[in-house]
Amino acid sequence: MSLARTLIDVRPLRTSPVFRRLLIGRTVSVLGSFMTMVTVMYQVWDMTHSTVWTGAVGLAQALPMMVFGLFAGSWADRSDRRRIYLWAQVGQAAVSLLLAVQGFTGHVPVVGVLGLVAAQSCCGAVSGPAAGVFMPRLLPKDQVAAGLALQQVFFQTMMLAGPALGGILLGWVGVGPCYLIDALSFGLAFYGAFGLPALPPAGEPSRAGVHGVLDGLRFLAGHRTVRGALITDLAATVLSMPVSLFPLVNAERFGGSPRTLGLFLSVLAVGGISASALSGAITRLGRPGPVMLCGAGVWGAALAAFGLVRDPWVGLGLLALAGAGDAVSVISRTTIVQTHTPDALLGRVTAAEQIVSQAGPNLGNLRGGVVAGWTSGATALLSGGLACLFAVLCVGAKTPELRGGTVPEPCADAPAAKPGTDLPPVTSSPAGPTPGPVDIPVPDGS
Repeated sequence: MSLARTLIDVRPLRTSPVFRRLLIGRTVSVLGSFMTMVTVMYQVWDMTHSTVWTGAVGLAQALPMMVFGLFAGSWADRSDRRRIYLWAQVGQAAVSLLLAVQGFTGHVPVVGVLGLVAAQSCCGAVSGPAAGVFMPRLLPKDQVAAGLALQQVFFQTMMLAGPALGGILLGWVGVGPCYLIDALSFGLAFYGAFGLPALPPAGEPSRAGVHGVLDGLRFLAGHRTVRGALITDLAATVLSMPVSLFPLVNAERFGGSPRTLGLFLSVLAVGGISASALSGAITRLGRPGPVMLCGAGVWGAALAAFGLVRDPWVGLGLLALAGAGDAVSVISRTTIVQTHTPDALLGRVTAAEQIVSQAGPNLGNLRGGVVAGWTSGATALLSGGLACLFAVLCVGAKTPELRGGTVPEPCADAPAAKPGTDLPPVTSSPAGPTPGPVDIPVPDGS
């Protein structure tokens, strides 16, 4: 295999100027968001010197996403996604400006800061489902996985650089300017979003309120491929999320050096960036199901092995391997969700995926901490990794559509599906989605 086909597939950047602008804008905005995350944690700690309050920052971010996410997804499936995304970006920028104002004045109580964090998370709960339709609507089917890989490598790079840059700027200019930089970063996000075409749902719009949410949940219950993809993500995060165990394992096995702990936290991202940069072969393969299962299995197996080793360099190598497996799994899982879900349901399914990605790691870190409290950090890592591997094998065994799954080919019609079977995706071609209404059957649970 040639090196060109192994390196990340950059065709979406060449063929779609709209995608290119959107990716640039969202990447800069993500950099600002990670800077804000560090700034909020620093400010709350400086105000309270309490780990309870710093822990509440994560709660303020996660709760709005879980409470409002599915309703936001239903809204995105009955309105123009471009308009929803733009208004959500306006809301996030406005909250960042308010954070900057309180950062400069320094007179807002900690509850007020957390309230602003929660407000920004509400806007994120709205923008996420709207943005979930961008890739399959802007790119041909055979480039969706490549577009997701590009997004992954850019975002993970910002995840690595953002906190470090935020820490440097905090020491240099203080809290207020850091928030202000985040607010200004939304200018590029607007630049990317204004180039989007109108993106109304292709098909029957979602019903309002709870009925629309229930329709989305029925689709998830009945579509084995999408359901299996989300269960795989839950298995990887809930059963084996390792971050909360790093301080304890570092003390138990590696002498407790803060430098080693810092490497543990960053090497996962390094592995993910490396795998994303070399993802050309897997995105061109067109078989996201088997690739996702293998990636999630590598994640679990590498973390289980990390629980056994005592050499720090071997441990770092295993964590890099775990990060690579996770990145491959994320790219493939999102490809499955976005290519197997009808456009008229994609906002709700993206919202469910967003909730899973928010709740799963938090529950996984809690699980790891509880198990380590009963046993040890190494035991929690080993048991969690093996449980993840077993769960992934079970999902693969019970979901033949994932074992042999390919990216669906565009077809002229979208026939109704029998209850308990996979629904065909909304058709699209390199020129864009097929116009006109499409009836979206929602299967009963299998």
